[in-house]
Amino acid sequence: MSETELSVICKNCGSEVSPYVTECPYCGARLRKRAPKLERRGDGLEARPRRRPRFAFPRRRAVQTSDVAAFRPYATMAAILGPAVLILVQKASGDPLSTYGGIVVPFADQWWRFLAAPFAYVDVGYLFVVAIGLAIFAAGLERRLGTAPAAVLLLACGSLGMLVATGIANAQGGIHVIAGGNGMALGALAAWFAIRRAETHGAIDADYDGIGVLVAAAVLLLLPVFDSSADVFAGLAGGAVGGLAGLAASAFHHD
Repeated sequence: MSETELSVICKNCGSEVSPYVTECPYCGARLRKRAPKLERRGDGLEARPRRRPRFAFPRRRAVQTSDVAAFRPYATMAAILGPAVLILVQKASGDPLSTYGGIVVPFADQWWRFLAAPFAYVDVGYLFVVAIGLAIFAAGLERRLGTAPAAVLLLACGSLGMLVATGIANAQGGIHVIAGGNGMALGALAAWFAIRRAETHGAIDADYDGIGVLVAAAVLLLLPVFDSSADVFAGLAGGAVGGLAGLAASAFHHD
């Protein structure tokens, strides 16, 4: 028997024994639970070396079809249904738009109007176009970010857009009424576009229609032409906020 074979020391009696036995032949002490597996190398048999288990990173759980079907874009639905109920109440009561959160320039110190104005409408057509934009882009955005982050982002796009529009209108002078969610819809579109483009690394695939996105953005930007309460600067500012937020979310996700 070669020296390499006699390489196991019995802890009970200190004798050197073969590595192929499970019990010490001198004292009968148990050396291992089972004998090692042998493999032929040349003219002799050697113990097969033990392999350490490889470390495996946990796999991400695949998105199940049931998960997609169970998803409910609550933030998007609130941004659409809330103004729809509010405009019905406004039409039924006959009160002016300023009663329901619209901003009237010259602006007073009612800061809460920056939060309420993106949800105030006087025209059903304006609400319909914004609702379509939110249903298309905000729902996809909410599916990627989650309900709470999407709600905060939509509110930030609408409110900061109103803040910028009010500041510019105050500087221009005159009387202006600013309301509606064109900044919110453009922010959702820009954020969705930034995240979706990062996901595809600039590639155009079957579910990514660049021309459709441009058309939707153009329609939302042209809303002030058809409704005087929609402000182009509110839309541009909201879109900028959404685009920056989408880029930040994409960078954080890839890091």
